[in-house]
Amino acid sequence: MKSTLRQQRLRPERGAKSPRESAWGWGPRRNEKSGQRAISQLAVVLICLAAVAGCRQDMHDQPKYRPLRESAFFENTSSARTLVEGTIARGTLQTDTAFFTGKNGAMLVTELPFPVTQAVLDRGQERFNIYCAPCHDATGSGNGLVVQRGYPRPLTYHSDRLRQMEAGYFFDVMTNGFGRMPDYRAQITPRDRWNIVAYIRALQLSQHAATADVPGGDPTKIAKPAATAPVKH
Repeated sequence: MKSTLRQQRLRPERGAKSPRESAWGWGPRRNEKSGQRAISQLAVVLICLAAVAGCRQDMHDQPKYRPLRESAFFENTSSARTLVEGTIARGTLQTDTAFFTGKNGAMLVTELPFPVTQAVLDRGQERFNIYCAPCHDATGSGNGLVVQRGYPRPLTYHSDRLRQMEAGYFFDVMTNGFGRMPDYRAQITPRDRWNIVAYIRALQLSQHAATADVPGGDPTKIAKPAATAPVKH
């Protein structure tokens, strides 16, 4: 009984055949099956052709030289070629000699190449604490943690000689190094080197400022704020 009902559900009534049914009333006609098979085979062929076209070795087999490999093209047989004279990397053109060297010809620059603002001092202090304080300490006296562990002590920024040095001197030392101090041109950008110079001048002024340099006059005579009573909890 169940088998008969299943056949009735699967196979339509005789005389109610769809135009697409075969002579037996099951599925599409033979020619339609052949057409679908041909379309499937064509799709497989197209996919294979696309895969073969994508397997070209142009990127793998590049016409290039590996480092230090001999060349039969150049007269000196060297595949590593020197740069054309006057070549400058993008973003490294340095037309302002004073800004990038701290010098005007052979003379050291005496002033910073831009106005000193609070932002300049803040940035200079930040860079100073990172790169300079380990040797020069936070006040510039030359007693940093590296020195306390045996490294030769640098000259204090507050010495008469360094207080009278041109601003370009400090920039040049940071750029090229001096004595045991290595250069920091790779670690500190030219702009930040000038920011540090500005902060060094601020440190020097902090230890040798005159009364007239203090806003409001003598700091010992400035009225102190009234003490506030402790808060009881």
